[in-house]
Amino acid sequence: MVDLLWIVERITWTDLLDILLVAAIFFVILYLVRGTRAVPLLRGIILLIILLALMGSAFQLRAFGWMVERALPALLVAIPVVFQPELRRALERLGRAGSLLSRPTGRRAALEHSLSAVVEACSVLAKRRTGALVVLERETGLQEYVETGVVLDAEVSTELLIALFDPHIALHDGAVILRNGRALAAACVLPLSTAFLDDRRLGLRHRAALGITEETDAVAVVVSEERGTISVAHNGRIIRDLDPERLGRVLHAFHQSVLEPRWPSWLRRWVIRSEEA
Repeated sequence: MVDLLWIVERITWTDLLDILLVAAIFFVILYLVRGTRAVPLLRGIILLIILLALMGSAFQLRAFGWMVERALPALLVAIPVVFQPELRRALERLGRAGSLLSRPTGRRAALEHSLSAVVEACSVLAKRRTGALVVLERETGLQEYVETGVVLDAEVSTELLIALFDPHIALHDGAVILRNGRALAAACVLPLSTAFLDDRRLGLRHRAALGITEETDAVAVVVSEERGTISVAHNGRIIRDLDPERLGRVLHAFHQSVLEPRWPSWLRRWVIRSEEA
């Protein structure tokens, strides 16, 4: 107790600022990688480092302490390699922070039109049991994936989306990417998710939807040709078996920062979680 009081009495404003800065850095890192696969691994690494440091200092293990000190720099180099996708998303999220302050009315109207067209088209395609994969770009650019397909740059409409996924035309096999009310390209190739799927009935379209949402902040809508069901993927997670009404609610919730800037964030999360349940 005396030692603790002695330490507290000698804390200066500089020490407090130092502690706050370190805490802020850790908070920002955890905030940026939240909801990704990096979080459990990051926690494990931090706990391992703390455990090794305590063991080395408590038992005066000189050789062990020397090994830990030499291994830490290598660990710091390995972290960016192991967490490359998560770090990329974190930096993109940080860069998007300033862009959230302004949302032009024109973009809002174009997005509203796109969402309505997607809901109506997916409803028709699901009834016909026609497979489809529509990706809605948000803040992270999808140009590298647009270039893998056939460039359209056409205004989004229900009829266009239905026609693009007609199994009798060459453009149906792949994803359609939308941006600001425009269909940028069709037959686009997307990265496949390597995550384990508990439902073996989910095919390549669902893996592609999960893959693009693991690497970007896009929202992907999938129509299963085998079951005629509609699913939405975002942030590496999937919401399945949606009817048109629920699909519209989920898409609006994911795009609430553009459509309804005044919505509280907790309300958007509640809508999304209620549909996942």
